Amino acid sequence: MEGSWVSLLPFLVVIPIAILSKQVQPGLFAGLILGCYLKAPDLFGGIKTLISYIVSNLIIPNNIRIVIFLYVFAGLINLTKITGGIKGFVDLAGRKVKTRRAAMILIWFSTIGTFNNPNFRIVTIAPIMKILKRRLPISVANIGFAIDVTSNPVVVLVPIATAFVGYMVSLIKTALVQVGINDNPYSVYIRSIPFNFFSLVIIAIGLYYSFCQEFRHNSEGNNENNPDAQKEEEELQKCLQAYDETTPSKPWNLLLPLSIVLLMTLFLSWWDGHTQASGFMDAFIKADALGVMLEALFITLILAILFYLFQHFTIAKLVTQFVNGGNELVSVILMLTLVWALSAVSEDLGFSKYIATHLIGWIPPDFIAPVVFLLGGMLSYFIGSSWGTWGLLMPLGVTLAHQAGSNIILVIGAVFASGTFGAFASPLSDNTVALCTILELPAIEYARSKLKPSLIAAGITTILFGIASLFMK
Repeated sequence: MEGSWVSLLPFLVVIPIAILSKQVQPGLFAGLILGCYLKAPDLFGGIKTLISYIVSNLIIPNNIRIVIFLYVFAGLINLTKITGGIKGFVDLAGRKVKTRRAAMILIWFSTIGTFNNPNFRIVTIAPIMKILKRRLPISVANIGFAIDVTSNPVVVLVPIATAFVGYMVSLIKTALVQVGINDNPYSVYIRSIPFNFFSLVIIAIGLYYSFCQEFRHNSEGNNENNPDAQKEEEELQKCLQAYDETTPSKPWNLLLPLSIVLLMTLFLSWWDGHTQASGFMDAFIKADALGVMLEALFITLILAILFYLFQHFTIAKLVTQFVNGGNELVSVILMLTLVWALSAVSEDLGFSKYIATHLIGWIPPDFIAPVVFLLGGMLSYFIGSSWGTWGLLMPLGVTLAHQAGSNIILVIGAVFASGTFGAFASPLSDNTVALCTILELPAIEYARSKLKPSLIAAGITTILFGIASLFMK
């Protein structure tokens, strides 16, 4: 069964079920169950296999660190909220941010302090903009799209102090060694950044929707003509009024923790890698980026709690609200767990082998990059994971480019661009789910609405890879 068309079946059931149920998790769970029963086709064997895949992928060090990071950071953000940090920032920003344009400028400008991880950025800026939105003539979907387009597409272009860099460089190193190329993997990564055409194009489209035309998802309408929406708005306003009355306005309760976590991430990245590095920039590459981010986050959490205790907030309230904040991202953690397990079982069924054998052998040498992008884009849309796509496609892409004599840097850029497409466009993406959870957007409808600009960007990207392939042989 390995390497046959059967390996496609788990992915083929995910999207239809997710669309019908309007929930991401049921589709993933159905695909996972199918994959596990294909691996162990007996009454209890499939269930045992399912549990085995969930547990084995959840306890992978990088995966469990991502789970801990999401939970702890969401808890920290909730602490900044109940101690008045978010309200204070909203009050502070509200004096300047009084128009839709000003709100968009704030979203884009905030990328400077939240570039090190897409989910870090989402759980930081989305709650702030959700509250600010109530004072501005701007749709939630427009806010979400602006945050979305400045998350994963931006982070993959930043060559230092992100959780992505170490992973991307390690994939390049493994793929280069596999084909016998002795080149500096970080240098190759840096040279591939300009060829992540999808990131560059979707960022340009994001600027257009931010400052020229408002982005709306399909279910958005006029609240004035919708009694249920109007009633919902009235209830929300009551909640916001109560929130305003009981919560202090202290912007430093947000700004100080965010400043600490950013500065500590940069410092610890250098500190962790400098003993193994030959230079300042190389230290950031040698560092364990995800581990460093966790260290910086825990240091920030400890200092933040002490700072809040000094302001006479009770330890009982801080602990309760920290747990409440972390629990808000349990659905994201569940989704990630299912994605990891589904990717693993599909790979064990021979998914990448089938793709390599049946779908790539016919690629003309001059067009490996655009085809790899299209193939990776389709794959990443199904699994919703940039990391999963890169891990599956990088060895294959580099091998094909090397054997065909194509430009390897361009193909590496195509691999990264394809994963970025899925992380941005797919309803299964953890970025999409996290954003929709916080902004209370329907994930499937929102993902369907942003599919049009995503496909436009993908079409332009394919053309750019085709042109680049002709001039970079």
